[in-house]
Amino acid sequence: MKHLRLPLLLLCLYATSAINAQQATVMVNASPGSATTISKHIYGHFAEHLGRCIYGGFYVGDTSKIPNTAGVRNDIVEALKKLQIPNLRWPGGCFADTYHWKDGVGPKDKRPSIVNTNWGNVTEDNSFGTHDFLNMCKLLNADPYISGNVGSGTAQELADWVQYTNFENKSPMSDWRRQNGQDQPWNVKFWGIGNEAWGCGGNMTAEYYANEYRKFATFMPNSAKAPLYRIASGASGADYNWTETLMKNIPHWMLSGVGVHHYSVIDWNKKSSATDYSEAQYFLTMKEAWKMEEIVTKHAAVMDKYDPQKKVAMIVDEWGGWYDVEPNTNPGFLYQQNTMRDAMIAGITLNTFNNHADRVRMANLAQCVNVLQAVILTDKEKMILTPTYHVMEMYKVHQDATLLPIQLATSDYVVGTEKLPAVTASASKDAGGKTHISLTNIDTKNTQVITINIEGGQYTSVTGRILTSNKLQNYNSFEEPDKIKPAAFNGASLKGNALTLKLPPFSVVVLELK
Repeated sequence: MKHLRLPLLLLCLYATSAINAQQATVMVNASPGSATTISKHIYGHFAEHLGRCIYGGFYVGDTSKIPNTAGVRNDIVEALKKLQIPNLRWPGGCFADTYHWKDGVGPKDKRPSIVNTNWGNVTEDNSFGTHDFLNMCKLLNADPYISGNVGSGTAQELADWVQYTNFENKSPMSDWRRQNGQDQPWNVKFWGIGNEAWGCGGNMTAEYYANEYRKFATFMPNSAKAPLYRIASGASGADYNWTETLMKNIPHWMLSGVGVHHYSVIDWNKKSSATDYSEAQYFLTMKEAWKMEEIVTKHAAVMDKYDPQKKVAMIVDEWGGWYDVEPNTNPGFLYQQNTMRDAMIAGITLNTFNNHADRVRMANLAQCVNVLQAVILTDKEKMILTPTYHVMEMYKVHQDATLLPIQLATSDYVVGTEKLPAVTASASKDAGGKTHISLTNIDTKNTQVITINIEGGQYTSVTGRILTSNKLQNYNSFEEPDKIKPAAFNGASLKGNALTLKLPPFSVVVLELK
């Protein structure tokens, strides 16, 4: 094993936390009887027409002095390619059910302006539309995931959109696409049929939406060359009746996935500051993040009742932290900073998705740039990567790897009279035979002494990376863009098939065994 010198920060963390060490044990099965793949699409992202996510984020226009390709920032493209971003959801969110796609194609100077009634009542000029998004996905090597307008749109409008993007031969929509400069179809696979139909997408009942889904899905043109992956607008958090109604009333041959949305919000009426929060507020946020385990488990149980062969996927296409906006910013733009608390949310959530990869096969962090739990923040020509970005970059080793089942016994993180499990973990084996184990410790004070026993594997070396900081509320700013970033971790000791390591407070570690 190659020994690397830990940064001074990490050595200090180890020294100061050693007196507050707790125990956790992880059992990893390196030769499971059945193979479950952790779909790369679990690591998807979300780009809504909201605040500065599209305009002033991804898209600066082709006349901008900021280096760009057809108006899309080159630095954002490169950063997301490093994440190996597998898919990108667009144009919403709530915006999707007010968006009429035909307004966003053709010559830009002839496109009508619209008012974004969901997010700040700002006027948009529709300069970023279907061609811009799909060509940006090509730059990113990412699959596009388009959310169709069910709330204020029609089945014909959505059918035309599918034909515009996917039809190869002659038709009114494919002819129009060619006139607008795109000869070959993009063959868009992933289609959301509405968004949050229970709320901003129409305030529908589950029964009514199930019928709307059936109608819209019926008229979406499918083909062997461009098979559609149709995703139903799913439940808000723990609304298991919504999932049951859809699974019971929509024929599964027209249903590829059912969505679920869950945000780690303390109180929708009284959120916390993104950076100036107490440990009590942090604990409550972790409590909400931990709810993802229960939500996924119970929705999966409902789906198993109607789909025991697990043909229909669970799609958690909105998740993340949600706080008060930054001071002196538009409250409708949902711009917030990103601290080690967000790194903890990401670690917990991605471990949960990995461990439920038999049913969870796509997810989308909300959102990608400048909105909510963003992985990238921009300020004019400046760009920074957030702690959440770094967690997702560390965890990308799990994409399309084989899930290794784990059993975890962990101590608790205690605040007052309440407690949560301190450690979460997941493990996988990639195509090259390397095993990766990701661990998070949400405890703010106690180091976790981890013992990992691996059954059925043979290893000769272990290396690792760690993300942590000396203060929970730390974040990367435009003045200090690299305050938080991954460092080499050589604190793991391998003896036979047993590993021991010390996991500092509020830290994320990913180990690689060969």
